[in-house]
Amino acid sequence: MGGVTIAYRTAGDPGATPMVLLHGLGDSSADWHSVLPGLAATHHVYALDLRGHGDSSHPGSYSLPLMRDDVLGLLDAAGIHRCVLVGHSMGAMVAALLAQTAPHRVTHLVLEDAGVPRPGMLTRPPLPAPAEPTAFDFAAVNAIRAQLNDPDPAWFQALDRITAPTLIISGARSPLPRHLLTDSAARIPHATLVSVTAGHHVHTEQPAAFLTEIGRFLDRHPTGD
Repeated sequence: MGGVTIAYRTAGDPGATPMVLLHGLGDSSADWHSVLPGLAATHHVYALDLRGHGDSSHPGSYSLPLMRDDVLGLLDAAGIHRCVLVGHSMGAMVAALLAQTAPHRVTHLVLEDAGVPRPGMLTRPPLPAPAEPTAFDFAAVNAIRAQLNDPDPAWFQALDRITAPTLIISGARSPLPRHLLTDSAARIPHATLVSVTAGHHVHTEQPAAFLTEIGRFLDRHPTGD
């Protein structure tokens, strides 16, 4: 799509409701291994490698909107008209941008330990490149950190365009500022914020609790209304 190849893995019944998983910065689709069987029991899961990560292209150009557009392109290419969209950290911000840009494509939105920042909310200075090669394109790290430092104000303002029921899962021991999540939850019209005793990676630290919260959320909103 536009010269960028997006890799993904699937699990579950192809006839089930589609669910798309978006990983965090520096991770890949493999990061969902602890919860993939549970999610695939009820959904046809597509776990993506975002650009610069995993087996997807490493084009050297990275931003949250570019990743959003990649995911939209993947949905079109795979014939996924609507889906449950789940994102962790950076992937959650990509998911939120997609849900506000194309709300008709998302039946349910799950944001794991992330919200959409406003200018001045986060301080993410650039990091030195590691001495050893990384499995992902390290250029993505500082490109995304720069956007977190100085986000487009329209991203937060447009959260009220999200029409899907939204679950925000907070890691109670996460270093992420709590107000980042509460502010986003207050801005999204149909959002619920829950807390799990975990750090930033709730789905790997507390996979059973993560699955339980998503199951409860989907049960409360069986049609996405």
